[in-house]
Amino acid sequence: LFLMAANVLEEDSMEQDIESPVTIHQPKLPKQAREDLPKNINKECAKRKIQRYVRKDGKCNVHHGNVRETYRYLTDIFTTLVDLKWRFNLLIFVMVYTVTWLFFGMIWWLIAYVRGDMDHIGDSTWTPCVSNLNGFVSAFLFSIETETTIGYGYRVITDKCPEGIILLLVQSVLGSIVNAFMVGCMFVKISQPKKRAETLVFSTNAVISMRDGKLCLMFRVGDLRNSHIVEASIRAKLIKSKQTKEGEFIPLNQTDINVGYYTGDDRLFLVSPLIISHEINQQSPFWEISKAQLPKEELEIVVILEGMVEATGMTCQARSSYVTSEILWGYRFTPVLTLEDGFYEVDYNSFHETYETNTPVYSAKELAEMASRAELPLTWSVSSKLDQHAELETEEEEKSQEEQNERNGDVANLENESKV
Repeated sequence: LFLMAANVLEEDSMEQDIESPVTIHQPKLPKQAREDLPKNINKECAKRKIQRYVRKDGKCNVHHGNVRETYRYLTDIFTTLVDLKWRFNLLIFVMVYTVTWLFFGMIWWLIAYVRGDMDHIGDSTWTPCVSNLNGFVSAFLFSIETETTIGYGYRVITDKCPEGIILLLVQSVLGSIVNAFMVGCMFVKISQPKKRAETLVFSTNAVISMRDGKLCLMFRVGDLRNSHIVEASIRAKLIKSKQTKEGEFIPLNQTDINVGYYTGDDRLFLVSPLIISHEINQQSPFWEISKAQLPKEELEIVVILEGMVEATGMTCQARSSYVTSEILWGYRFTPVLTLEDGFYEVDYNSFHETYETNTPVYSAKELAEMASRAELPLTWSVSSKLDQHAELETEEEEKSQEEQNERNGDVANLENESKV
């Protein structure tokens, strides 16, 4: 039974999830131009699919294949049962109880059969092991009554059956263990905070625009429930393959994206929707990416929101991701918070909406270089003037030296003529 649960869990974790094809909006062209387009372009675009590392609903699109050490699932059988889907969990729940009832019912029937109780049914002078047990069905019912402690009072064990007393003790103890294990498993599965993450929403798109004079990558998060997430924190990862300087290829390399770790902005008071901002600076992986280069990049941004559920105190985690086609350059999020009569109201109809804003198409590195060049002319003018002044001084010194040499030469010539 446990091996079947382990195999079901392994098969369940290996379901493949692939996103739907990207919708390509073709420009409106004249009929002649549309007919002249190659026929295979649209087919290739339609076949193109986005392969995500984490889906929009937070599920990881990773398969664990060729797992030979399946015994590890059995060493942690409790977690294995909790991680199973509900249909398999309920199936195992029913099978465990049914098997134990049938097993002990068979033993009760064997005891009655070996002692000869079946041959003395209706004999008032014979003391059976279990009163009113006349077949396997009655033994099965007595096993259910014993393990569930129902006690209808019609079938009871007598004091003339020591083997029955021992079996009664064993079934009572094992029945308590089975109840504790299975009921505990069901309780943990029911109280799992995974469904709480369904009310934590992320914006459909991420945007890149200017904020406080700096190029920033932003996305929005919100909580649909009135009960808050306690100690909420958020982090982001860039998933992108890279090749090291030594030539090593690292597929799906994870790079941390700073969303306020050093300033404390990553710790959220998630009462109303918040816009999470990542400043694109020299430490950012988007430092050299411009608007024209962004669609050519094969990258994915995974955002993770964690916190404790206020009602239960259990840790909850919600995930989402943004691929290149879901990052809008030059857009901002539409405000959703308005002040009403004595309270603030959040309009979740505008939660995913964005509007276009004036944003440079250059990368953050190019913007920094242009800003530094704008400050250079003053420095260049001062230095050039100093260089020109130094050159003039050297030229004047050279001219004075030449004039002095000429004068010395004239004096020497006069002395020689006088001697002659």
